[in-house]
Amino acid sequence: MTLDPHDWGAVHATARRMVYDMLHWQETVRERAPWQPVPQDVKDRLDEPVPHAGLPLDEVYDAFVRDILPYPTGNVHPRFWGWVMGTGSPTGMLAEMLAAGMNAHLAGYDQSASLIEKKVLSWLTELMGFPETASGVLVSGGTAANLNGLLAARVAKAGWNIREEGLHAGPPLVVYGSSETHSWARKACETMGMGRKAFNAIAVDTEYRLDLAACRSAILTDIASGLRPIAIIGNAGTVNTAAVDDLNGIRTLADEFGLWFHVDGAFGSMAAWSASRDLVAGQELADSIAFDLHKWGYMPYEVGVVLTRDSEAQLAAFQPVAGTAAYLQSSQKGISADTTYFADRGLQLSRGFRALKVWMSMKEQGADRIGHAIQDNIDQAHYLGRRVEATAALELLAPVSMNIVCFRYAPEGVPEARLNLLNQAILTELQVRGIAVPSQTVLANRFAIRVCISNHRTELDDLDALVDAVLEIGAELAAGQDLP
Repeated sequence: MTLDPHDWGAVHATARRMVYDMLHWQETVRERAPWQPVPQDVKDRLDEPVPHAGLPLDEVYDAFVRDILPYPTGNVHPRFWGWVMGTGSPTGMLAEMLAAGMNAHLAGYDQSASLIEKKVLSWLTELMGFPETASGVLVSGGTAANLNGLLAARVAKAGWNIREEGLHAGPPLVVYGSSETHSWARKACETMGMGRKAFNAIAVDTEYRLDLAACRSAILTDIASGLRPIAIIGNAGTVNTAAVDDLNGIRTLADEFGLWFHVDGAFGSMAAWSASRDLVAGQELADSIAFDLHKWGYMPYEVGVVLTRDSEAQLAAFQPVAGTAAYLQSSQKGISADTTYFADRGLQLSRGFRALKVWMSMKEQGADRIGHAIQDNIDQAHYLGRRVEATAALELLAPVSMNIVCFRYAPEGVPEARLNLLNQAILTELQVRGIAVPSQTVLANRFAIRVCISNHRTELDDLDALVDAVLEIGAELAAGQDLP
């Protein structure tokens, strides 16, 4: 029994409607609020039993339009600046449909999809300033990409055959990074069996960058204690403030102790495509780098990238050490040539055609146009920072180094003890009133409204509207009695 349609004509008609509706939905994004909660009646309808009998596709699509499409995260909206989320594009959306239609399996094989992923990786290698001989693979996102880099570091720097003998065959391993490093680092150390203590979080300076002197002291202390340092993580744009560590300094420190230098560039590395590329100078010296094209590359989820300077080091971390299984062995001719090319460079054997949306987006938009959009976001962040500094009732809580602005409403006369709750309430009102979606962080015990601009649809008027709304809502709430 086939799962193909009984009526291909009806599917064609519904498919044309889907494409039109989704393009129109993106085109008219400004006519909607950035976010709205899912109503209880919708939640009730979605809480349905297993559909043992199918429905016509057009009925299923009608349910999607009614109950799913109106209630997304909202990150496609020009006033969505929460966390670090990308916006996607019409080209990326269409590429996802084409990739799903092909349904290619990307462990390797002699096929067009493998050629496209190899070509995309060569483009990214060049744009990031890595050598042509570097290795790479597309993954789901930053956590997977960073884990890939650390796994290569562990094999390269453990000092024994860790894949064969395991962690117990040598001293405890240590990885260093600033206290501003994303939580993936501890999660990766847990996943690798090294434990959370294996990540040594080093203090930061006043601009939230890794303190190199403190890191060097920690390395010496750990060595004296019988531990084995293997890697230093440099941040090319921290999540809280977009701070960029001294990447050249980390390279020098890593070389002093023979350590692996890994760059977490989840979104910030993409500044290399813009006129502000000097912000991330030194990342091209890393042994491995991880970044997300679904963040500041404006491509649909999911597509992260890891590049490894020494291609053999990446292979050493993932290629089967006891020989490839018979059913996966490559041949000289036929489809089985390069059967596991990508699987030998990462954790996944079954992989989708992520590369198509990258290839189509870069072909249609061009790397320069994407870089201009990134530069616009950087300029917009500095514009917002200046507006905050010029407004008496607002306070900038961290330097604006890239595309993140952290500020708070702090008018004269409001006690410091009240400001955290007040700003938390302002943030909530911005979201629930459908005005904008920033997120939050806490800096030096101060609650911050955090605006991360990784949105190619954002305009300066949107940021002006945010400032006006914060002032209006802040005055309204400060005058009320609901907050202590």
